[in-house]
Order: sequence, then C-alpha cells, then structure tokens
Amino acid sequence: MAKSQQNRALLGLIGAPIKHSASPAMHEAAAEALGMRAHYQLIEIAGADAGLLRSLLDGVRHLGFAGVNVTFPYKEAVLPLLDDLSPGARAVGAVNTVVVEGGRLIGHNTDASGFGRALVQTFGPAPAGPVALIGAGGVGKAIAVALSDVPGTEIRLVDTDPAKARALAASLDGRAEIRVCAGAEEALAGARGLVNGTPIGMLPNRDAPVPLHLLRPDLWVADAVYSPLWTPLLAAARALGAPTMTGRALAIHQALDAFRLFTGREAPQAAMERAFDAIIAARAA
Repeated sequence: MAKSQQNRALLGLIGAPIKHSASPAMHEAAAEALGMRAHYQLIEIAGADAGLLRSLLDGVRHLGFAGVNVTFPYKEAVLPLLDDLSPGARAVGAVNTVVVEGGRLIGHNTDASGFGRALVQTFGPAPAGPVALIGAGGVGKAIAVALSDVPGTEIRLVDTDPAKARALAASLDGRAEIRVCAGAEEALAGARGLVNGTPIGMLPNRDAPVPLHLLRPDLWVADAVYSPLWTPLLAAARALGAPTMTGRALAIHQALDAFRLFTGREAPQAAMERAFDAIIAARAA
C-alpha cells in the first residue's frame, strides 16, 4: 500500500445476501484501534454473471480500494477474473479475499487459514480421526484444505452435488485422506468431528445440514454460519453436551488474516471480537 494510504483504507464485501455481515464492524473497529481510518462497504449483488462481476472488480481495481472480501455465491466465480492467486487460494480453488496490488487483483483465501487457527484455538490440537464435512463449495473447499493440514485426519465429504464432492476429493488426492460419502449417516459413522461448510442454517433458513438424531455427545461440531450464532445444528449439539465451535471463531480469524493482507498491519483481535459480539448482541436484543 502506498505510504500516503497507510492510515486509510477503503474495503468492501461482494456477495448476497450480506446484510447480516459483521465484517464492516470488525474491520472498521480494527482500523480505529490502530489509529487508522477505514470504510468497509457492503456490495450486495444477487445473481451476478461473469460480466457484472468483472465490472465490480474493475471498480475495486480503479476506485481506490485496498481490497474486498468475497462471499457466497461468488468465491469460485471470481477466480478467472483475477490477475493472480496466492498459493493458498490456488490450493483451495476459491477466493474470499481480493487485494489490490499495483493495479492488479490478487486472490487469497483466509477461510482456510482462519478455520485452521480457529479449530486449534477452540478445541486444542484437533483429535485425529474421521471428520464429516458437509459442503464442497467455496467454504467447504477451504475447510477441507485446513483439515488436510491436521495430521491423522480422514475427511468424509458430503455434498448435494456428488460431482462437486468428487472434484474436491480429487484436488486433494495425495494431500489428505479424503473420501466422498453417499450421505450424512455414512460420513458420521464413527466420526470424531462434524463441520457444516454450507449456508444451511443461516437466517432466515432454520434447517440443519444433517439429521439431528445422528449427533452424539462425543462428536465435536463446528459451523461456518454465524447468523444466527447458535444454528439449529449447534443448538442440538450443545443440548447433547457435545463440544461446539460457532461461526464466530471462523469469522474473526478469517477477518484477522484479511485485514493483514489489506493493510500490511496486524489487527487487534480483541477489537474485532468486541465489534463482532456487539453486532450479535444487538440482533438478539
């Protein structure tokens, strides 16, 4: 970032629906804590085709943005529209952070790095063994890459689109022990953990990504959704006494990594946590 811009940052988020996003509050709070000025703009566009996405990204390139986050449903669609990808984004095959560097758009994936750190912070060194992962889309891919770095983990992948699940499994062949399962029951048989990497359970949806009777007290359960914080999946797991990780952990850790990429500075985690928690508390009021 140019020296004259070091204390100012124009940021944003492209996706739909995103009115629930806590990203503006987290990034602006982190900047304020560092004595910076930041504006984080929600860019909610539903049904954008490649042409419209290209126009949006050209705006990011030319209008002074330090970068933008990208969320559902565009994490994979933006790939061919960028100038380059980080090794992490290339491994995942999806992008959630686009940084403007010298007029070039560079794609990164902080969902993968953020999930990996959130998992360790929440559960300690993740127990080896099978983990059922629901979803092979943008977030699911990132979580699969993060899980592939946990020694001794077998990833059991379930997706409503079996072809998408097979493609993800093939992309991680040699990097992780991963197999595609026909359904949640197969994936959860003897599993140590369960991760929801889909939008299922995000308001206004109140469904669960797996039949809740398959949950067990000895199964750790993580959800990428944070609106609501306690999804039907996590609420049922908590009621059984199972260890849980809400979407708060992923939201904060991916934002910490994105802020570093956008600004070159370390965001104060406590400032982001306070901002996130205030958003969630206001919704519950």
